[in-house]
Amino acid sequence: MRRVKLINLKVVGFDGAFMHRYIKGARSERELLNKFYEMGYSVMRAAGSGVNALGPDIIALRKNVCFAFECKAWDRTSLSLEPEQYEKLVEWERNTDSPTSYTFVAWKIKSRGWFFIRLDEFTKGERNYNVTMKNVMATNRTIDSIIALTSPSQVAVKTPEMPSQTQITPQIS
Repeated sequence: MRRVKLINLKVVGFDGAFMHRYIKGARSERELLNKFYEMGYSVMRAAGSGVNALGPDIIALRKNVCFAFECKAWDRTSLSLEPEQYEKLVEWERNTDSPTSYTFVAWKIKSRGWFFIRLDEFTKGERNYNVTMKNVMATNRTIDSIIALTSPSQVAVKTPEMPSQTQITPQIS
């Protein structure tokens, strides 16, 4: 009779702390995904979300509106993106550039909810791209305010200074 010898495998980089962060991040992504689904959006969580930096974690579509979100659930006073991840998001934004396509970093702040950060709101630091919670809270871009981007009373206008970003101007009737 053959016996199977059980061995302990340690996958490099997949320690307990990594798994806890991954599970917390995946749970937060599913929460945001469900919020958009409940608002009538078709939603998708990207394969490899939380593991690779090829594109955003969540895509939400409704009619001609597309939101792309890189999700973070960090309990810190600032949020950092590695240069590779930031540059891939900028590339995504450039490739999907249209008046009704929006790319955000969605930051879930404990006890405060979700806040949405445009890529141009990050500042380049020594090693990473960063944004502070203070600046995010001052901007106060919540789910309601990004949904308002798509309301009929708003018109998305590309600005010449930031061709990949949108400036929202109330429609005058």
